[in-house]
Amino acid sequence: MSTPPVQHPDDHRPPHRVAVLVYDGVTLLDVAGPAEVFKEANRFGADYRIVLLSPTGADVTSSLGVRLAVDGAVTAAPDVDTLLVAGSDRYPRALVPADLADAVRAPAGTAARVASICTGAFVLAAAGLLDGKRATTHWQVAHELTTRCPTCHVEPDAIYVRDGTTYTSAGVTAGIDLALALIEEDHGPDLAREVARALVVYMQRAGGQSQFSAPLQGPPPRSPALRRIADLVAANPGADHSLTELAKHLNVSTRQLTRLFHDELSTTPARYVENIRFDLARALLDQNHSATQAATLAGFPSYESMRRVFARKLSISPAAYQRRFRTTRRAQADEAPTRP
Repeated sequence: MSTPPVQHPDDHRPPHRVAVLVYDGVTLLDVAGPAEVFKEANRFGADYRIVLLSPTGADVTSSLGVRLAVDGAVTAAPDVDTLLVAGSDRYPRALVPADLADAVRAPAGTAARVASICTGAFVLAAAGLLDGKRATTHWQVAHELTTRCPTCHVEPDAIYVRDGTTYTSAGVTAGIDLALALIEEDHGPDLAREVARALVVYMQRAGGQSQFSAPLQGPPPRSPALRRIADLVAANPGADHSLTELAKHLNVSTRQLTRLFHDELSTTPARYVENIRFDLARALLDQNHSATQAATLAGFPSYESMRRVFARKLSISPAAYQRRFRTTRRAQADEAPTRP
């Protein structure tokens, strides 16, 4: 690092104890990502004391096979200020063991705040800590969390969610976003911004999880009539797919067609057509088509109409979406020196 960290004056606060609950099969980045953020904050004047705790006090093995040495058992540890529950790929696929759910309840009852990283939300849910609360988790398993915790209001597009003193975050790297938010809550935006700059991450990333998700179109309709509509739009997305024209194609009234879409897909014909065009536009952008080309080929009336849909669904522009997901390399033309 080219410049030393800026040290802030000591505000005489007591150390802030952060306990990370780990267990066999835990996702390593769920543990290391937030811990690194808190450790970096200490270089700028914070005083976070980070400990790893397991249900029994025994060391654990992460999902990568890396063994993690823990500082003790959850039950034997002194009170913590922030309890972080890391996630695992296991528990969206299987029920959370009772002993793991039990291990969360005691420290959660005394901690000033409780947070989960990614699928750690399933552990909180199994412990009853998300009942009646807003929450999020990785977009791929958000529906399963809703099934496991029917009283939760799951927000599948959120990067992280705060409900009172309970915090949940999305996929693994969202644990970094959450840690920065907790640091800002403790020490203000200036210190959190310095940590973000030191780690070369966004203070707050634009858009939600849906920009990282698979296409939103979902399975084809069940009814033959709506499958015909889906095939018609997909085959020629730029054609006139107004409600009147679609109803003519099926030889039904506009009211009947609207009711069919509402009863089976809980949407309108216009919104369904828009979703097909949106999915196609994303695929075209991923294939390096320009934003203007993608708008035309996907059947949008104009680039501006496509941009409005991207802004509503992803909270970013088509160009910003393409820059983020087209390649991990910077444009060579931007980096190449100019020859004399």
